[in-house]
Amino acid sequence: MSNLVKALIGLSALAFVLAVLTHFVGPLGRTQAAAYSRASADLALLAIALVLTFGGTASAGRSL
Repeated sequence: MSNLVKALIGLSALAFVLAVLTHFVGPLGRTQAAAYSRASADLALLAIALVLTFGGTASAGRSL
């Protein structure tokens, strides 16, 4: 579960960076910055929901 959460957070960060770049450079592949921004927020919320639903790895003595 920890790896899935890390992957979602990484994808969220990538989507955020693409949103910032799209804002300054212009649409990338006919996709506006708002789409990347929404994707970033959705992935981050999904990662948070997974941690809250299944619990973090802190109880196992490991950190995320």
